[in-house]
Amino acid sequence: SLADVLLSTSITPNFLRLLLNGGGTISATGCITQFYFYCVSTVSEFYLLTAMAYDRYLAICSPLHYASIMGFRLCLYMSLCSWGLALLICMIMKLLIHNLQFCGPFYIDHYFCDSSPLLELSCTDHKEVVKLTEIILMIPFTILPFCFIIYTYVAIGLAILRISSTEGRHKAFSTCSSHLIVVCMYYRTLIIVYMVPSEGHNFNINKMLSLLYTVGTPCFNPVVYSLRNNDIKVVLLKQLQNGISLGDLYTM
Repeated sequence: SLADVLLSTSITPNFLRLLLNGGGTISATGCITQFYFYCVSTVSEFYLLTAMAYDRYLAICSPLHYASIMGFRLCLYMSLCSWGLALLICMIMKLLIHNLQFCGPFYIDHYFCDSSPLLELSCTDHKEVVKLTEIILMIPFTILPFCFIIYTYVAIGLAILRISSTEGRHKAFSTCSSHLIVVCMYYRTLIIVYMVPSEGHNFNINKMLSLLYTVGTPCFNPVVYSLRNNDIKVVLLKQLQNGISLGDLYTM
């Protein structure tokens, strides 16, 4: 929740201002600061989703040991490590970008300050070092967590298939369905934006995809996670039924 709030508050208010005014200005310090908070929220989301994947893995693959392993101390440790690594990684990127020299034109064709638009404005050879550092950091701190999530869900899938009853399979899958939906939404757009070569697609498509995970995902996450709550399901179904009834009455 904190990662989603941080991502929304660092991107959305300025984005709405740009929409209302048809553009706007931002200082170099403000731009780099926005990038830092965006980076922290995004990277911390990687690790938090990885920690949640491990939680689901223990709950389904080792249910008898879950209570003894997944205690408060381990949860706190994984959360602090997620935020600590995110703060450290993004501080390195922030310092590297802060040392760049910008020669103009001072125009960013984007709705927030991402690393790629900032590097395009730089006119020094130092930006190649920043690009290389970003790639080096991406492998252990982004790709490896994603591979771990894939491994956990392969193990979870195999464990679910070994359950004999259909009700048991449904119950086991429902425990990780919300997390799986969020992982698919989050990683799919990030992989397309940052790992697919930019020459392969229009930059406007990049902006639309970025909009999905910077604005769309934080908005949908509370809805997705709340669908596991039976009370919310009942209220949602009731509202939908009332909406259908009013629609039928209006038609008559």
